[in-house]
Amino acid sequence: MTDADQARENAVEAALGKLDLDTKARLLAGQDMWSLPALPEIGLQSLVMSDGPIGVRGVRWTADDPSVALPSPTALAAAWDPALARRAGRLLAQEARRKGVHVLLAPTVNLHRSPLGGRHFECYSEDPYLTGAVAAGYVNGVQDGGVGTTVKHFVGNDAETERFTVDSVIAPRPLRELYLAPFEAIVANAHPWGIMTAYNQVNGTTMTEHRYLVNEVLRGEWGFDGFNVSDWMAARSTTGDIEGGLDVAMPGPQTVYGSALAEAVRAGEVPESAVDAAVRNVLRLAARVGVLEGAPAVVTEAPEAIDGQALARELAARGFVLVRNEAVLDENPALPLDAAAGRTVALIGAAARDARVLGGGSATVFPERVVSPLDGLTAALRDRSGVPPTYAVGADPSDELTPAGQGFELRAVCRDASGAVLGEGSLPSGQVQWIGEDLPAGATYETMATIEVTGTFLPRESGEHAFGTRGLGAFTLTVGGETRWQGVQEMGNEADPFEAFFGAPSERTRLTLTEGEPVEVSLTYQVPDMTALPLKAIMFSLLHLGPRRDPEELIAEAVAAARAADTAVVVVATTERVESEGFDRRDLTLPGRQDDLVRAVAAANPNTVVVVNAGSPVELPWREEVAAVLLTWFPGQEGGAALADVLLGEAEPGGRLPTTWPARLADAPVTEVVPTEGRLEYREGLFIGYRAYEAGSITPAFPFGHGLGYTDWAYESLEVTGTTARVRVTNTGSRPGREVVQIYLAPVATASDSAQSPTVERPASWLAAFAGVEAGPGESVETEIALPARAFEIWDEGTRGWQRIGGTYEVRASHSHGDARLSATLDIP
Repeated sequence: MTDADQARENAVEAALGKLDLDTKARLLAGQDMWSLPALPEIGLQSLVMSDGPIGVRGVRWTADDPSVALPSPTALAAAWDPALARRAGRLLAQEARRKGVHVLLAPTVNLHRSPLGGRHFECYSEDPYLTGAVAAGYVNGVQDGGVGTTVKHFVGNDAETERFTVDSVIAPRPLRELYLAPFEAIVANAHPWGIMTAYNQVNGTTMTEHRYLVNEVLRGEWGFDGFNVSDWMAARSTTGDIEGGLDVAMPGPQTVYGSALAEAVRAGEVPESAVDAAVRNVLRLAARVGVLEGAPAVVTEAPEAIDGQALARELAARGFVLVRNEAVLDENPALPLDAAAGRTVALIGAAARDARVLGGGSATVFPERVVSPLDGLTAALRDRSGVPPTYAVGADPSDELTPAGQGFELRAVCRDASGAVLGEGSLPSGQVQWIGEDLPAGATYETMATIEVTGTFLPRESGEHAFGTRGLGAFTLTVGGETRWQGVQEMGNEADPFEAFFGAPSERTRLTLTEGEPVEVSLTYQVPDMTALPLKAIMFSLLHLGPRRDPEELIAEAVAAARAADTAVVVVATTERVESEGFDRRDLTLPGRQDDLVRAVAAANPNTVVVVNAGSPVELPWREEVAAVLLTWFPGQEGGAALADVLLGEAEPGGRLPTTWPARLADAPVTEVVPTEGRLEYREGLFIGYRAYEAGSITPAFPFGHGLGYTDWAYESLEVTGTTARVRVTNTGSRPGREVVQIYLAPVATASDSAQSPTVERPASWLAAFAGVEAGPGESVETEIALPARAFEIWDEGTRGWQRIGGTYEVRASHSHGDARLSATLDIP
């Protein structure tokens, strides 16, 4: 312990000694949606938390204070670079400090157990080692900036269906070797200041009450000394939670802690020492982030300022994964594009104009700007060749009403019963989502009678436009000064609980509008009485859907554009109705007619490049019919600029797959995400991801670790000792590049193995370590990669401890899991 650590501990103990039971219990309950109460009597300021996987939203759902939006966590993991993740974390710490936020509710390190997992895009990888390494970089970066993290969701929250109640049934070995492993690695290598416990149960015990996993494993075995906060509304038992090691129950002000906890202590149901332990953890966090008087903050001077737009652009390109790149018209591969004078590009797809740059749910932030593929490629081609791309919609992935977005400029105006304005603020879209005290200044739940979403809409297309609502309650919809619908939406019997509570999207009116001619729009909502609600919230939306054209006509226009161009670039995408927080996916198909579009364009132009704008794997049935396939995930606010950099060769697509990409859903080894009678059994054990593909002799579309880049690499030598692998590679291409050298271990069966002395069940191979190297054309580089001791261990269920498994191992230096370049044997005693 350093002198500064001791000073913080002394300040914590001094502060704790000044607090009475009621004050201590109140500190452990959120005072509102995002913060803990200040205690001036001990010099404690209010601790503020915010969602933050890809950006720092702050404490309000508003575009008035925009946030830098980085690529999705899956994209960050695709870079296979913990140092890059650390830079991303430092930027987010900079954003948090700007917004007055002390703790980020991130990173999400649950595994890609199944491609159907609805929050797949917000998690890093199917592999625990890669997840732990990249997430540790992220945590270190955020905390370099003096901001805390809460590593989540501890543990077993690997799907969204029934996530509040599901019992994840996981045997001890896979629980330790797969699902707990990233958390353990992050605690060891990044010393996080916080952790968030999940909604679900694990093996019959709710995670916020899981004494064994929290107190014995997380705190006891691993030595975690940070604070443990519940997922929002996950805390359900006063005595169960405090005894289970939960420090803070969020959100407030009404939780199972506070006065209920103080009463439980006085009744003899809970020892006050348990409350003290929790308060101590909260005060330690406060000391670390610098909001406890008398305690030196861990970081007194913030790191050097970072250009958020530049880093977001770099991160996007580094995470793009080029999975196919064939030569079509000449000897050169399709990418990078030849942007010489006179060369033409047809850009096709609704997502090329309106890219999806981030996932839904708690990952949502509101960036100051978004660069679409059309924006980015148009600007770049004008500079390079003077010939901007032609554009055709081709196919729209969504035919549903969505929150009013492109072309709308909206504000929310809150009024009292007399019609007087209480407060107002701009809206990033037609969606109003205010929870707790997240209201425009001057407005309160008690005084608001109506909320009007009002502004203008500038149509991009002439034709019949549909408008609608989402939300429960009474509405009045006005377009062009005319009331088009007035009525009440009641709670329905929708199967999806989210839709049952918040209402399904409902079309209310259609009218013909003209491109470029603005029209006034207004949706007024009658605010209900929320006096009896423990958590006050308002959620409703003004919805819109542009003119629907004949799909065959749209595809025909795209084909004509493709035929007239030297290269066709088709952008395909998922939608928020396909993948988002709150529900799991039903299939892996692209929505709408996008597959038909790609096939038609590829038939018209053999030099077709497909850009896949999806946070998770989707089926690509046409992948061998096109020249190139580039995966861009949810690429963040600078995605279009990064795409132009990569397509035109200004940057290399630096990514490698952090998850196996299935050829079709039927080939995916794990698809069960829906519980049976409340239980989701992880019957596959250790065999998820590439481990399961290999065990089942299933060939995926693209293997774990795959990615092509813009140069070639020769693996020249591999030397292995018991602790390291030394690998020498040469860049044999004509461009500088970066290679990710991946080290896999594969146990080798020997003659001594017998029925009387069987080898323990293990995957055929697994990722042990990796390193990134860079070199110019013709240059060689050597890297020494440490082989972690844990790579040779299993969790022994009999002794309830880690056991080293000796024997002979094949050590593979690989370009991907499916492409081993060199191998050597290693004997472990």
